[in-house]
Formats: sequence, structure tokens, C-alpha cells
Amino acid sequence: MSVQERKQRERADRERLIVATARELAEQQGWDAVTTRRLAERIEYSQPVLYSHFRGKREIIGAVALQGATEMAVAMRAATAAADGPRARVAALARAYLDFAERNPAVYDALFQLDGGLAYAQEDTPEPLKDAFAALLECLGEVAGDGVDQALFTETFWAALHGLATLTRAGRLPREDAEWRVELLVDRLAIV
Repeated sequence: MSVQERKQRERADRERLIVATARELAEQQGWDAVTTRRLAERIEYSQPVLYSHFRGKREIIGAVALQGATEMAVAMRAATAAADGPRARVAALARAYLDFAERNPAVYDALFQLDGGLAYAQEDTPEPLKDAFAALLECLGEVAGDGVDQALFTETFWAALHGLATLTRAGRLPREDAEWRVELLVDRLAIV
């Protein structure tokens, strides 16, 4: 391995460490606790080293969001692959999405609530975000109905899931009715 390759590998390892540490700190204490000073202390590098990887917290949030989008896409695809039939796939998709949001609140915030400097629904949208939307579209496209724009249907269903995730987490909707809401959403919005 050349010196150049070793340095590139070390830089990539450091970047992964920064993102993992930011994510861990955000999950434990919230995003307000994620500062370059705290990250530098935790990973035992100087703040200038952090700034050599990310220009600031916004870019770190974006990196966590991209990682989260990849994980969310994998979870949704795994859930839908294990389901039999369109209705079961849509219900599995909804449960996987809501479960991901509940288990990873800081990542979910990085994806959908905070400014990570990422473009959504545009030509320059990063591939992990496009792939997460594609995971939704793959399942929901088959139940959109004749003459219905599949992407718009998917956006609408996604918005409903996001509302459920956000309102439940904020305590505005009782958690004990979560499964009933999924069934209602699937039965009324994704008629299959």
C-alpha cells in the first residue's frame, strides 16, 4: 500500500469516526449537544482536523442524513421483501419506516428536520436520498392506481408516514394506536 493510499484510508476512517461520534452524541443528548469542540474531545483530534473533513455542523448533519437514508432504504426493502402481496408490502413498508424513525430519532431529524445542506427532490439530490425515495416508490408504485402519478402518490404516502412519526414522537398522538393508524393508512390511502 502506498503512502497516498494509506493516507486516504486514514482520512476515510477519521471521517467515519466523526460521523459515528456525532450520531452517537446526537442520539444520546440531541443535536444541540453536537459541537465541534465536543466531537474533537470525544474522538481525540483537534478541531482543525474536524474542519479539514467538514466545514461545520451542517455538513456533519448532512453526512449523518446520508448514512441514515442508506440504512432506511435497506430496512424498508428488507421489510417489503419479506411480505406477501401488495397490501402486506405496503403495511410492512409503513411499519419499517415508522420503526426506523422511532429507533433513530437523531438520524431521522438529520434526514427530515434539520438543515444538512442537502438537496431534496432535485437533479443534484445525493444518491442515498434518491435511493431511499426509490425504496418507497418501488412498493407504493404498484398500488398507486391507474392514471395516478406514482411519484406524487409516493410523496403523499410518505408525508402521511412522516406526520405519524413526527406527531407520535412529540407525544401528540398516543403510541398505543400506532398499529391502528398503519392499518387505516394502508386501507384508505393505498387501496389494494
